[in-house]
Formats: sequence, C-alpha cells, structure tokens
Amino acid sequence: MHNTNLFYKKLEEFAKSFIPPRVIESSQGAYLTINGKKMLNFCSSHYLGLADNSRLKQAAKEATDKYGIGTGYRTLAGTHILHVELEKAIAKFKGAESAVVFTSAYMANCAAIQTIMAKEDIIISDELNHASIIDAVRLSQVKNKFIYKHTDIKSLEQQLKLASKTANTAKSDGKKPLVLIITDGVFSMDGDLAPLPDIVKLAKKYGALTMVDDAHGEGVMGKGGRGIVDHFDLIGQVDIEIGSLSKAFSVIGGFIAGKKTLIDFYMQKARQRLFSIALTIPDTAAALEAIKILQESDAPVKKLWDNVNYIKSEFKKLGFDVGQSKTPITPVMLGDEQVAKEFSAIVLVKGPVDLVSNRGEETVEIHGGNAGMTKGGTGDVLAGLIYPIFQILFEK
Repeated sequence: MHNTNLFYKKLEEFAKSFIPPRVIESSQGAYLTINGKKMLNFCSSHYLGLADNSRLKQAAKEATDKYGIGTGYRTLAGTHILHVELEKAIAKFKGAESAVVFTSAYMANCAAIQTIMAKEDIIISDELNHASIIDAVRLSQVKNKFIYKHTDIKSLEQQLKLASKTANTAKSDGKKPLVLIITDGVFSMDGDLAPLPDIVKLAKKYGALTMVDDAHGEGVMGKGGRGIVDHFDLIGQVDIEIGSLSKAFSVIGGFIAGKKTLIDFYMQKARQRLFSIALTIPDTAAALEAIKILQESDAPVKKLWDNVNYIKSEFKKLGFDVGQSKTPITPVMLGDEQVAKEFSAIVLVKGPVDLVSNRGEETVEIHGGNAGMTKGGTGDVLAGLIYPIFQILFEK
C-alpha cells in the first residue's frame, strides 16, 4: 500500500472519533441558540458582553458604509487611518509607548518571539503556557529552551541559573545570547495568575526580557480592564505585552504593546505583519469602539466582577471546589474525567446550560458570568446556572 493510501486510511480512522462542534444560530450573548434551542452561555470568553453590543455594531456599520470592508498589506496600501487610531488607542489604554495590531493574538505571539529571538538565544517558559506560545517558540527555532514549573518562582530561578551558563557563552556572531522569560498573564484552564512581580524582579536580576500573554486579562484585570500588568502596578516594567481583541473586546485580532523602539522594530520586521492582510475595516472600527467604551467607564468591568463573585460564592455554598482562580474563569473540580463529562452533559439538558467541558482532566470550566448577564429579581440569568446544578445534587 502506498504511503498516501496509509495516510488517508489513518485519517479515516481518526474521523471515527470526530465530535462535530455545536453550531450557533444566534449572536454571542447571555444565551445561545443551538439546534433551535435557547441555552445559557457559560463557555464564552466574551467577558464584557460586547459581542452583540449596539455601539460596536453601529461603529462597524458606519465604517463599512464610509470605507468599505477590505484592506491590504500594511507595508503597501493596507494601513488604514482606523488601524493607526486603533494602535494609538491600545497604547494609551495599556499605558505603553506604542502598539502594533495583528490579525490574531496567536499571530501576535508568533511575531513577538520569532522576530527578536535567534537560534542561539534563550527562552524560559512556564510549563502551562498557551499553545500559541508553544508554537511560537517552535517557530523561532531557538535551541536553548528551559521550562519552569507552573507559576513556581523557585523553579524559574533554577532555570535562570542553568540558562546563565549558556548566556555567558558568546553566540557564533560574537554577541551574548538574549534571554526571554515568557508567561501567560491569566492561565485559561484554572484562571490562576502569573506571579508577575516576582518574575519581573528575577528578570531584572538576571538581565532577561519579559513577555506576558494577557489574552484573558485584557478587559478583565487591572484598573478598568487594563490587564495584569496594570493589576500588579507594573506599567512600563514588562517588555512585551500580548493582548487579544477577540475575548473581552469581542471582535478579532491581537496586538503587541511595549516601548516605541521595540514596536517600530516589529512593524518593520515581523513576518506575520509583513505578509498578512490587515484587519478588515468593520473589525478595526468595532475594536476601536470597544476600547472607547472601557476608556469612558469601568462599569462593564465592575458588572463582570459582581457576576463572577456571585458564581464563585454560590458554587462554594453547594460544596464545590472552585480552585484558586482570581479571574472570571471558574474551574469546578469534580475529581474524575468521566464525571466531568457527564456533569456537562446533564447540565446542558437540565439548564439548559452550555459549559466548557473538561480538558482531558477532572474539571469543568465556567467562563464568565459576563457583564451582559443579570442576577437577582426577574431575568435571573445566573440563577439559571446554579439551579440545574442544585437539581443534579438533589437527585444524587
């Protein structure tokens, strides 16, 4: 049998275990319509409830009417005035000198690492960093990679000490290797935070750069949702901040924020920017409007946290272990992978509530209690999550 036949035979075997995704027939909000059925949505990262926001929709419509839809390559004829405005707004919002936008945060991570790190440089990474960071490190082809235990500062320093031996040896071009520490800001599985103050302190001690992927911190952590760097009062002390425009801001795209000299370098050298079409006009306009909303008021962030604290409190009252999450991501520890699967399936029917099912472990993740949801009185959306879970416990 030819290799090509074996290849497709293997794919056919894999296809037998394929589980098709749920198809959404509505906007992304407190409720989703799936197979004609209205369900509560607790598996979304639209933390601020902006996915169906009237202001974002109007901004996208007006921009489309005025400028059309498509763009182009940023280095040729694709840098639109809205792109420039968005990047300035992001930099101001983040308290950074400058920012550059990409078509996704995934691409932003790839660009951030690949553009500045050479094969003989050094990367030190948290063991539970996001897949996009792992892929970005692979793409960079950096040979000297060190992994430290999840959020473990002692482990990080051990790896920095090991890396120091390599760092003191000149590269083939005669220059000293660059050392980059990479971490998620908010870890999306358990909702825990990176110990950023300690990471920054060690980076300064060992002469390393720092990079934080704050995809799940933007719009959620810090003053008015300005992210984990602001949350820890470290503005200007983290070299590379990666952000997402597709989670709390509910549009699409990603960005890198940092010092102007660094951002200028990315603008000139990042292949993910040079060889990719820029964000569309409506996406750019909507993202810009989302940032304006947070610049005007922190009310959406306060509403989010009011809901999140309610959810965590109610789960604890029911006797669940919700881990150490300090973010809107609430892990419900069930102790068994199969139980987690069954739990999600039962709640889907009884609620009906759509949850993030387990991650191959024993946990169900509750995403949000987003700012578009209500609690108390009529239209008690959040009680719609708690009540079916109470029913399950009662029947057991």
